[in-house]
Amino acid sequence: MNILSVHSHVSYGHVGNSAAVFAMQRMGVEVWPVNTVAFSNHPGHGGFTGRAAEPAEVEGLIDGIAKLGAFASCDAVLCGYLGAAGTGPVVLGAVAAVRQANPRALFCCDPVIGDAGPGLYVRAGLPEFMRDEAVPVADIVTPNLFELEYLMGRTVSTREDLLSALARLHVLGPKIILVTSVVTNATPAPSINLVASDGHVAHLVRTPRFGREFNGAGDALAAVFLVHYLRTRSVADALSASASSVFGILKRTAEAGSRELLLVEAQDELIHPSECFRVEILARLEKRGDHVG
Repeated sequence: MNILSVHSHVSYGHVGNSAAVFAMQRMGVEVWPVNTVAFSNHPGHGGFTGRAAEPAEVEGLIDGIAKLGAFASCDAVLCGYLGAAGTGPVVLGAVAAVRQANPRALFCCDPVIGDAGPGLYVRAGLPEFMRDEAVPVADIVTPNLFELEYLMGRTVSTREDLLSALARLHVLGPKIILVTSVVTNATPAPSINLVASDGHVAHLVRTPRFGREFNGAGDALAAVFLVHYLRTRSVADALSASASSVFGILKRTAEAGSRELLLVEAQDELIHPSECFRVEILARLEKRGDHVG
């Protein structure tokens, strides 16, 4: 399996490609990373050095891979933090080229634009690009709850809000939606939900909540979910397996009091999770009258 991953890179810690690439490689996947930024560390530390790559630089790296004839064997394109608004069209150009070479290839868009608390934290133009251009052509999208609210232009605070947002987002184009960090008025404390929908059934996994944020957790989850889905073609199975693996990594990180994900130390969780979380059916969307397709 081969995945082209266009995402951020940090030298210290595990976010963006620095989380996704290792996780996918540990799972036995060949990854072609193209880095949209090169930072010393996650900006959440309060400061960082480095720069965003120019769109032409990103395009040149992707073109170099294309000239090798590699796109015919590319199973998916994963994109996340883009760094510059001009990189957006470059990514969509790569997706189109990969799909032309291999019509079975999937596009997984992690619409990294912000989160509850900090709000939008990407450069101007990127939120609109994700909403108006990237998400509609994606096969899989993996927003957090804040990003889902931005994409839909409405607050999601109840179960009905969530199901309505999923149905409406499917209509825009994505066949599969994974929503991370889901907390509604029906979520028991201290818990957090992951919800994945294939347009017909919305699946739920509920895990304990650690009471702190983990930079890079969403990046790792999107990558692991993509790999499991490519292998099983089952949203429910991919949700259960990816949630279990990432929970194990977060638990190890929390127990150690680490600021950064202990992705390397806890890498066995990617193959043999120490805890397995079962999937529940949250709702059957078509039976609710929210027809998608």
